[in-house]
Amino acid sequence: MRIVLGVAGGIAAYKACHVIRRLRELGHTVKVVPTEAALRFVGAATFEALSGETVTSDLFDEVDTVNHVRIGQEADLVVIAPATANTVARIAAGLADDLLTATVLTTTAEVVVAPAMHTEMWQNPATVANIATLRARGVHVLDPAVGRLTGPDSGPGRLPEPEDIVDFALAASSAAVGSTGSAAEQTPTEHTPAGASSAGRTASPLAGRRVVISAGGTREALDPVRFLGNRSSGKQGIALARAADAAGARVELVAANVDSGLLQTLPATVDVTEVESTLELAEAMRRAQPDADVIVMAAAVADYRPADRAGAKMKKSGDEGLTISLVQNPDILAGLVSTRKRDQTIVGFAAETGDDRHSAYDYAREKLVRKGVDLLVFNDVSGDRAFGHDDTEVHVLAAAEAGIDELGAFSGSKDDVSQKVVAVIGEHMR
Repeated sequence: MRIVLGVAGGIAAYKACHVIRRLRELGHTVKVVPTEAALRFVGAATFEALSGETVTSDLFDEVDTVNHVRIGQEADLVVIAPATANTVARIAAGLADDLLTATVLTTTAEVVVAPAMHTEMWQNPATVANIATLRARGVHVLDPAVGRLTGPDSGPGRLPEPEDIVDFALAASSAAVGSTGSAAEQTPTEHTPAGASSAGRTASPLAGRRVVISAGGTREALDPVRFLGNRSSGKQGIALARAADAAGARVELVAANVDSGLLQTLPATVDVTEVESTLELAEAMRRAQPDADVIVMAAAVADYRPADRAGAKMKKSGDEGLTISLVQNPDILAGLVSTRKRDQTIVGFAAETGDDRHSAYDYAREKLVRKGVDLLVFNDVSGDRAFGHDDTEVHVLAAAEAGIDELGAFSGSKDDVSQKVVAVIGEHMR
């Protein structure tokens, strides 16, 4: 496959070198098209040595071959990594004022954009609108990772690792090509503009589907000050929402007590409904279910709530203890399964610990059968694992005629794992 790698002028440009090497190891031809600013971070000689092709950023080089059009016409896939806020804005505006933007405007191949910028730039309304514009046109946008940025700053905006960029880009290309064979077997004229339909080509199984995801942890009020809760931060559900949005789904996130800073890392295209208690979460999911193609219950839900909520702050009375009467909350997941519509995919989450009778894995298998869900994403939270951390390890289980199948075991950052889980959900739907 002939891949054009666009490189914009950010400190993360050095990662493009690793992207080139990985793509070539996989047998692809790589044409690097940097911006002038990118060449201030990584020289043309480095890009040429790694790609084996000449490198230029000048719109007027090789005019005799109409280079500014030919590169886009010959591409099977265009990947821009890193894409700065400025480059994203110019592509969204449809400009063609350098070789990279001209290439994007002329290509009919799939376009993948991996933004990298400071958090304030990524969350600025202008960038949010530009990213939404690109996605609406069918451009595949890989959300930035959360981590260390230039200088002392940290937050969402870090360029994902080269391996993740390559995996995402090739998956986007494969999903677009569908059953017509590899992209390398197609001529440029067989491509259609990103986002358009063509006979024999299929989008991601989640493209255009309504996906409802719950995240966070419910809180059950004891009085106006105190509550019973759990340790779920909502990071996994947020990551799942980003991954589903990147796959082209129409995403609604029902967020139970998720920090506002985390919510701000979501694409503007994700609808957010905020709730607090289990009963509020149950009602929000009930309202969302009729229009949902996929429901992912990633929130940590309280099994019990206080029988009575005090109207005023409870006071201590000497050295006496406190007895709280609890009543059982409704089983939200079981309720959704019992009222599911035809062809609706329901995914449960299980944070389990083992005991002296059974392992955490055994309890997860039992929950899959008992709940009646299509897929169960299970993680072992023994020993202070998973909750609040940026990394996780999960197993995806599915019921089968011969018992229970494990569809995948994934570990890494919650964003990386979420992309793989969303891919499994899509394959299940397919």
